[in-house]
Amino acid sequence: MQHEDGNRVGKVAGNSGNPVPGLAEALGDRTVLVTGGTGSIGREIVSQVLQYGPRVVRVFSRNEYNQYAMRRDMGERPDLRYLIGDVRDRERLLRACEGVDVVFHAAALKHVAICEYNPFEAVKTNVLGTQNLVEAALNYNMELLVGISTDKAVSPTNTMGATKLLAERMILSASQYKGDRRTRFGVIRFGNVLASRGSAIPMFIEQIRRGGPVTITHPQMRRFFMSIPEAVELALQASLSARSGEIFILKMPVMRIIDLTEALIRIYAPRFGHSPASIEIREIGLLPGEKLSEALMTPEEGLHATEHAKYFTVETFSPPDPAKLKLENTGYDSDSLALLDVDAIIELLQSRGLVEQLLSDLPA
Repeated sequence: MQHEDGNRVGKVAGNSGNPVPGLAEALGDRTVLVTGGTGSIGREIVSQVLQYGPRVVRVFSRNEYNQYAMRRDMGERPDLRYLIGDVRDRERLLRACEGVDVVFHAAALKHVAICEYNPFEAVKTNVLGTQNLVEAALNYNMELLVGISTDKAVSPTNTMGATKLLAERMILSASQYKGDRRTRFGVIRFGNVLASRGSAIPMFIEQIRRGGPVTITHPQMRRFFMSIPEAVELALQASLSARSGEIFILKMPVMRIIDLTEALIRIYAPRFGHSPASIEIREIGLLPGEKLSEALMTPEEGLHATEHAKYFTVETFSPPDPAKLKLENTGYDSDSLALLDVDAIIELLQSRGLVEQLLSDLPA
């Protein structure tokens, strides 16, 4: 174990993939809709939900090619349906939601810099699209709507984070005005997921393949990271206990981006015929809207939080815990948590089977 900056650890938690008790009862023989179902998170949600015997899973997304590729990879099966549509289109979404019992809402515009330059588009998808889905859930008296959120929604400083925060509040507040409808509303909040489509990691590996330089925005940038299957497994587990109006915040390891970059160089440079020492790391400065560190829970939310083994439950409409009012910081952020060192990051990537997966995802 190495300590640096007064805050470093060297081990990570074990692998995921075990069945979640109770999900067979919660999802079995249900009609499940996954918006953004062909994205990295949505696709994993679909794969894991299918293990629990739903009547059918409807994959709702606007990307025709991704639906074609997903159908090819998963094969023709009677419990899987593919629906082209956009959450912005209220009428199309209402039709897709007919007969649905459970919704996992993963559709969103997620890239910080892109949303900064296209704020109106971010509002249409992340805010108005979420409103459309909440109204559909109420109209059809669904059992459960779970929104997939992000650490960018915590004390947001950019358009993407602000729209995701508003999406969270719309979902949570629906629990206060749903009347006598049975629908339960919850939000799952987590940080970055390793090997997700469009993340910086494939770009880093491609830069290593070319011999460098590997470009990072700032050496002290810290982020939460977890593998996609682990994040989704915990999200499904947390959603089991949703009564209505809770945020479920996954506990995730923290790493500096420069340490992640060094780990990737040590893993991949020899595979591409380069010496790790020959790969330069070059700082290019923060992108529009980026923060040096992220938080998964604010101190104010921490006053309403209950800690579990792998996640926190924040009951936003409950009174704060009086005992916590005396604490200086009840939040959960990347500045105050132990960092994985380079060796631990390598161990995480290897133990999750991500080394070869990341390599296979590179363009030819």
